[in-house]
Amino acid sequence: MSESQAWDAVDAYFTDHLAPDDEITAAALRESDAAGLPRISVTANQGKLLQLLAEIQGARSILEIGTLGGYSTIWLARALPADGRLVSLEYDPRHAEVATRNIARAGLDKTVEVRVGAALESLPLLADENPPPFDLVFIDADKANNAAYLEWALKLTSGGSLIVLDNVVRGGRVVDADSDAEDVLGTRAAIELIGAHPRLSGTAIQTVGSKGYDGFALARVLA
Repeated sequence: MSESQAWDAVDAYFTDHLAPDDEITAAALRESDAAGLPRISVTANQGKLLQLLAEIQGARSILEIGTLGGYSTIWLARALPADGRLVSLEYDPRHAEVATRNIARAGLDKTVEVRVGAALESLPLLADENPPPFDLVFIDADKANNAAYLEWALKLTSGGSLIVLDNVVRGGRVVDADSDAEDVLGTRAAIELIGAHPRLSGTAIQTVGSKGYDGFALARVLA
């Protein structure tokens, strides 16, 4: 068994026993595939992790930057109470349309609002509404703007909020200080911002699995 085959097998074992897709999440993936969306959703294990983080956080409000087909959105929204709120920002109108259908099928359309447009344009508009601080922010959009998204997450949260930044390893390329790739530059800027910002305490975890070699960063907002 090769290394990648072992990763896939272990992922499948954990998913089967701890985070199996149900009819709703499986349908969301099928609908996304049928619509031709890229296969870059979080895995079921990662979706369950997001749900658990939101539950541990006692989240009542969640901000998601990057909706895609709504798969991660469903996992996160399931952690919210009946009067909870999740705002998800999606650049591509076609992706947002698929996500909206998937979210409605999950019975979460009263909880989740998908806003269409470039996140760096949607975020100032959201801030202008002066919403209560979000308890959890999940950033999983274009990596070039990771640091900018992180700065907005800080403006829209308060002490005790949790920020999750996905896909930070970039297949190991994150350590290449000479890289001019936008995804690497954006991710390095975000990691270094977490490390240097006086209002953030964070760490990053490397992962392997069916999506290959990757990882995520966690940052807690300090008072």
